[in-house]
Amino acid sequence: MHLLNAIPGGAATSDGAVDLGQTPGDIVILSAADTELAALSSALSSLPDDFPRLRLANLLQLGHPYAVDLYVESVIQHARLVIVRLLGGQSYWAYGVERLSDLCRARGILLAFLPGDRQPDPGLDGFSTVDDEARAMLFEYFREGGIENLQNCLRRAAAMIGRAEDPPPARPLPAAGIYWPGLHDPDLDSLRPEWNALHHGARAGPRPVAAIVFYRALMQAGDLAAVDALVQALSAEGLNPLPIYVTSLKDRLSADIVGTLLDHALPDVILNATSFALGTPTGGDSSIDDPLGQCDCPVLQVVFATQPRDDWANGTRGLNPRDLAIAVALPEIDGRIMTRAVAFKAEAQFDTRTECSIVRLQPDHGRCSYVAKFACAWSRLGRLSPAERKIAVVMANYPNRDGRIGNGVGLDTPQSVVEILRAMKDAGYELNALPVSGNRLIEALIEGVTNDFASSAGRRVRVVYPLALYRRFFETLPAAIR
Repeated sequence: MHLLNAIPGGAATSDGAVDLGQTPGDIVILSAADTELAALSSALSSLPDDFPRLRLANLLQLGHPYAVDLYVESVIQHARLVIVRLLGGQSYWAYGVERLSDLCRARGILLAFLPGDRQPDPGLDGFSTVDDEARAMLFEYFREGGIENLQNCLRRAAAMIGRAEDPPPARPLPAAGIYWPGLHDPDLDSLRPEWNALHHGARAGPRPVAAIVFYRALMQAGDLAAVDALVQALSAEGLNPLPIYVTSLKDRLSADIVGTLLDHALPDVILNATSFALGTPTGGDSSIDDPLGQCDCPVLQVVFATQPRDDWANGTRGLNPRDLAIAVALPEIDGRIMTRAVAFKAEAQFDTRTECSIVRLQPDHGRCSYVAKFACAWSRLGRLSPAERKIAVVMANYPNRDGRIGNGVGLDTPQSVVEILRAMKDAGYELNALPVSGNRLIEALIEGVTNDFASSAGRRVRVVYPLALYRRFFETLPAAIR
């Protein structure tokens, strides 16, 4: 058995048995959500020093049975109230649920197992020691979230162990809405003066709107540095940022609110920081239920990475498999245009009061600036007529053989290109002599020069790139690429 010491401020891991090294507390709250732990830490910071001792811990660090036993002996058995936010039900943390339930019943410790999402979980009902009413009240604070609600949740927890507290019930946080730094519950009308202030002294006239869609969980946790960085970067490019938080685009109420806001704002471009996909690869037009897809503008995918920046920068793969799946591959199904990761999980602080590592998103301002310039370019492109746009369709050819042009497993890429060209012609682009089929497109391509140099002799040369221009471009490349 190898026992790992938790590193203050480090990201949580479930590999091996971890010793969190915490001292006992009166109230213990366990959660697998970094955003929730960060919000609870912030909520406690405004409460008095004589408030009951609070310990926070990430469930991902208590995945090993021995780590659970160690934490039970050093912290849980000395607590007066334990709250566990469990995503995935009892089976997700079966040993921990059984161990805590048995101990708290035997010692008369208050214990509340709460679902880790917004939906009730009857499967957890039999493991708590607090009554249903108290558990439901605690759950509402977590479900609505936000610093104010979680502060009142802590006060309610303190009242349950005898402190003279009488906090109000949870205040609902909308499923979706507008966010702006420093404003409380803003709407579009209250944002317009903020936009004017951002561009004070700049050229007159209406400026393009760039919506930023991000998860409500970041609002609940107050973990908004990445969103604020995008707001600043978009403003610097002359765009009017419109940050919109959303529970989930799959949530009907949330999607309707987002759709209404976008209908009124009429964005030129949307930056989407949510994950997963609304459609399926074979589901036809996924924009039917997609409030972002219903807008007549490009939707750019930005990634708030779940890994530290050093891991991303030093690794050979870049983003971790989870981020690649949910934040890159799946959004492409909905037609999102990938940009880059603009924020990474990083150590914010080790909270000595809760003895917990608080992990927050840290923006990469250079990458935010790149995405803002990219969004600005898309905005300019969208305001040009079809005749003013220059569009290239690039087809893969790897390995470099003519038989591999447009190759895609399970996909008919050449025919897809033909359908795209037809759609462009219908949209007003001047396209003559369209290929009648994907096969004819490939035949036309290989009549000319391709990047299969072994077969280039005698091919028709349709395009000539002036040598001086090529050299000018070549000199801008990094030395390693040259």
